[in-house]
Amino acid sequence: MTSTTDVSFRRATRADLPAIVALLADDVLGSTRESPGDLSPYEAAFAEIDRDPQHLLLVADRAGEVVGTAQLTFLPGLSHQGVTRAQIEAVRIGSAARGAGLGSALIGWCVQQARERGCSVVQLTSNAGREDAHRFYERLGFHPSHVGFKLPLDGPPAGA
Repeated sequence: MTSTTDVSFRRATRADLPAIVALLADDVLGSTRESPGDLSPYEAAFAEIDRDPQHLLLVADRAGEVVGTAQLTFLPGLSHQGVTRAQIEAVRIGSAARGAGLGSALIGWCVQQARERGCSVVQLTSNAGREDAHRFYERLGFHPSHVGFKLPLDGPPAGA
């Protein structure tokens, strides 16, 4: 277990990519869709994320070890009088670092970044089956206000 006082949050670098992918794969859902043995598809995605100032891929770093990650995307829009939204995605805390408040600190850091960028709202999605995650986000003040829909483009639509 780790404490939040010995962890810093920073922009991810290319050298962090293996650890980030390992975090994404170390999860019930991620274990079925991630391939930590082949980083090539992740390298292209990382390069695109890293060069776009509207995206921030971040890591929680403890003494040089990546123990958490999230992606923060800033979405300008016309709706609601042209507000910018911050979208939080791919939140993961390593299993050895869970239970010490690191997830709360990570989300708090993301919210602060959104405030600093002038965002009016922070939003995120969570898989419908992640009930523990839903309770976690609600404890942090997030409200389940929308129903999300997805259309896979690399195969038949879900449920087909």
